[in-house]
Amino acid sequence: LERQLVLQNLMRERQTAMQIAWTREFLKAIKRKNPVVLLPILPLGFVFSYQYDMGYGTLLQRMKGEAENILDTQSTLLELPKGPLTFEDLEKIRISQSKFFIEK
Repeated sequence: LERQLVLQNLMRERQTAMQIAWTREFLKAIKRKNPVVLLPILPLGFVFSYQYDMGYGTLLQRMKGEAENILDTQSTLLELPKGPLTFEDLEKIRISQSKFFIEK
């Protein structure tokens, strides 16, 4: 069970890093263009260019690099509130829930 918790936490950290990296890429793309000029065509043009970059460009490679950077240098962004979930935490929750259901 502890190995499962560690594995799930590592997977969650990597997914969170990818989400942060995606958001950063999204914001970088917006900063490069003047939003006022592109306002009328922004929705369709931006979606098309993003999808094109995803399919044929280097977006995934840039996102992977940024996610690895986050994992290596900014791991504090990935920490859970109150720290990672432990086996003892799960047992406390399980016991408190079982008492709750028995009392009703």
